[in-house]
Amino acid sequence: MNPEDLRSLFADNFAALGELGASVSVWKEDREILGLAGGFQDPEQAHPWGPETRILFWSATKGLAAATTLHALQCESIRLERKVSSLWPAFAADGKQDVTLSQLMSHQAGLAALSRNVPVQDHEQVADALAAEPPNWAPGSRHGYHPRTFGFLLDEVVRRVTGLPLAAYWRQTFAEPLQLDLWIGIDPDLADSVAPVFPARSGPPKNDPFYTAFLTPGSLTARAFASPKGLHNAASMNTREARTAAYPGFGGIGTASALAKFYLMLAQDGSFQGRTYFKTQTLELMRRPIVSGDDAVLLMPTAFSAGFMQDPVDSAGHKTRHTFGPSPRAFGHPGAGGSLGFADPDAGLGFAYVMNQMAPGVLPNPRCQRLVHSLYGGPATP
Repeated sequence: MNPEDLRSLFADNFAALGELGASVSVWKEDREILGLAGGFQDPEQAHPWGPETRILFWSATKGLAAATTLHALQCESIRLERKVSSLWPAFAADGKQDVTLSQLMSHQAGLAALSRNVPVQDHEQVADALAAEPPNWAPGSRHGYHPRTFGFLLDEVVRRVTGLPLAAYWRQTFAEPLQLDLWIGIDPDLADSVAPVFPARSGPPKNDPFYTAFLTPGSLTARAFASPKGLHNAASMNTREARTAAYPGFGGIGTASALAKFYLMLAQDGSFQGRTYFKTQTLELMRRPIVSGDDAVLLMPTAFSAGFMQDPVDSAGHKTRHTFGPSPRAFGHPGAGGSLGFADPDAGLGFAYVMNQMAPGVLPNPRCQRLVHSLYGGPATP
């Protein structure tokens, strides 16, 4: 890593690529080795963006939710081969009786879209709807990203295992011991400190299969991104109510430094400053892909371990994308508009990038990705 190259690229994001406010952080060996922040929290440029600026990072929250769920299962010695219905009996309805925790966490359960019109703000209604829902495909026969239901599914599992909502278990297990400025539903006293997010300035690319399906009413992709109903745009997530509510699939708020610090712990064999949070067997569930191939919802190749996204590979085992750097064992999760957090166990580092000006897409855009490529000594473009 050449820090000056990264600083230059980061500055160029603002000068040439339309960045508004952003932070990037890299942690290694229990410390932050790179922390950059710049720009503004608002288009009027009245409020500068600093390293302490908190921001919503959308689906990058899923990595926090996955780690929390795996920790809860680890503490009770529950294996991923266990059937979900053994913990959540109502889940067995409509052909889901044999769905395993492994299938649930790797987006194979076929619950990407709901047929019932339930509000995203009501966890119990959403959980009941998920339990009653017939699967969108035969569970285990394929995988498809669950953009909004995923967090509710994991939340319900954690509640059944620990008696606590996922957000509360996350806070007491990771955020407080690690002193992380990361939240799944921020403290009400801090809600007004969060910078707003802004929708993409440009439209989606033309002739892209994902966006064609996304804009086609009734398609699985469109239904997956529309259910449960509510909180579908940036403005709705900038409210105090949305910031303080706990949405483990898309409501995470915090700083880049805190997100990278969390992923460093995962990269360092689940340990930080002498305290160990995960067993080797649990970490292997994060590092090893469970599914890889065509995604029924995103309509592109994807790969997932137990709740984390990984880069897909070709038949020869070579990465076809480098979202998470060169390591085949790297894992993490992106967020809509461009945010990203990941762990690289081979390099022993945690990385995070957060921003307020969204760009089209569910995967990181060039503003983030060229920083990742430069981090590993490669060119700014893949």
